[in-house]
Amino acid sequence: MRHCDNLALLTDLYQLTMAQSYWQSKKSELATFSLFVRSYPPNRGYFVSAGLCDVLDYLQGFAFDQEALDYLKSTRMFAGEFLHFLNGLRFTGEVWAIPEGRLFFKDEPILEITAPIIEAQIVETFVINQINLQALIATKAARCVHAAGGRAVVDFSLRRTHGIDAGIKVARSSYLAGFSGTSNVLAGKKYGIPIVGTMAHSFVTSFEREIDAFRSFVQSFPDNSILLIDTYDTLGGARKAVEVAKEMARKGQRLRGVRIDSGDLASLAKEVRRIFNDAALRDVKIIGSGGLDEYDLAALAEANAPYDSYGVGTRMGVSADAPWFDMAYKLVEYNGRPVLKLSTGKVSSPGKKQIFRFAEGQGRLRNDVIGLRDENLPGAEPLFKKVMEKGKAQAPYPSLKEIRESFLDEFRRLDDKSKAILSPATYPVELSPRLQQLKDEIEQEVAQNELPLTRAI
Repeated sequence: MRHCDNLALLTDLYQLTMAQSYWQSKKSELATFSLFVRSYPPNRGYFVSAGLCDVLDYLQGFAFDQEALDYLKSTRMFAGEFLHFLNGLRFTGEVWAIPEGRLFFKDEPILEITAPIIEAQIVETFVINQINLQALIATKAARCVHAAGGRAVVDFSLRRTHGIDAGIKVARSSYLAGFSGTSNVLAGKKYGIPIVGTMAHSFVTSFEREIDAFRSFVQSFPDNSILLIDTYDTLGGARKAVEVAKEMARKGQRLRGVRIDSGDLASLAKEVRRIFNDAALRDVKIIGSGGLDEYDLAALAEANAPYDSYGVGTRMGVSADAPWFDMAYKLVEYNGRPVLKLSTGKVSSPGKKQIFRFAEGQGRLRNDVIGLRDENLPGAEPLFKKVMEKGKAQAPYPSLKEIRESFLDEFRRLDDKSKAILSPATYPVELSPRLQQLKDEIEQEVAQNELPLTRAI
């Protein structure tokens, strides 16, 4: 991929207009912004952290190049002195965050950025853009993995994701959350994800006879052939696949599997399994695909459909039933002073924070407490880690495989009621007494200092 534009410009205009006003007002004190999700979309009971790696890379390389500055100058919106300031601007702050692959819940900060207020403000748009997409997809993918009931799930979404960057990030986020591979070859190269694929209906219809298509394909891939059998008639395709499999066996080869992409997937899988079993081909795998998501996978599991794995595409790649999170990036401290927002339905909590996770016997997750950064709650795991200081990442980033393993371990420890595909139980999250007290005090201060004037007007 070729990136022609400076990523410092990947921001909303009001970030830059506020930045100029901050600069002209000589406001340069440290500010802390907190990123969190306000509410659960339908049928969600947890979120999966993802996207932090891209945020850290962006912050480390943050700078306005000359082309970007020339463009801003051409808008005639900004003072020359401010553009000169931007020319030397770099991100110098610190980041505390939940590591990728960890579970988090509504109202819990995913990350907090502390930096001079102009730096912390301008980067908001990119931070939300990356974390929102990747946490959204990782959460959707985790639901698919859970619904599949132990069967492997593969990402088939690239053709219908919302652009190139989204397609790459969907492959990474879904693998992080337990998918077994991706059809996206570039993502496979970039992230080391296993690549998986079969054939399209166009390959079959390009031959005069379906069986000739099958024979051609297995000749090219004698050790890795999966045949798409639903182009004309699924059961007829299965019988032809049996014939080809027997031809391969006589050569010392083995048909790996078949894929069903349409029709009544549950009943067809049972019939196809019977056809292969009757032919003594019990080791031929059956893969299901065709507009699936976690709701379909749960229904297939309930029906005991004999699929060995699934290809999941569009609905996962765009998180079709919940295509966005109510994610917010709010100022919680400025120049050492805790602050909050009291807008109706959008109240935030003040101060730098830490998340404390409590577990019970055998590591099962019990509850979380959102506290202040300097608190220490005995028996709890502090989730927030300092991942950046003075604009530099603190430590080598874990591999995608390590992140995936961390997710799978923690996901196993979350109660199944909170993982339910429909109407999940709410995982317990509360504020620590100190944070609740601070929030109450600042709400009272705001009520005394701001609300009387509002009422008078």
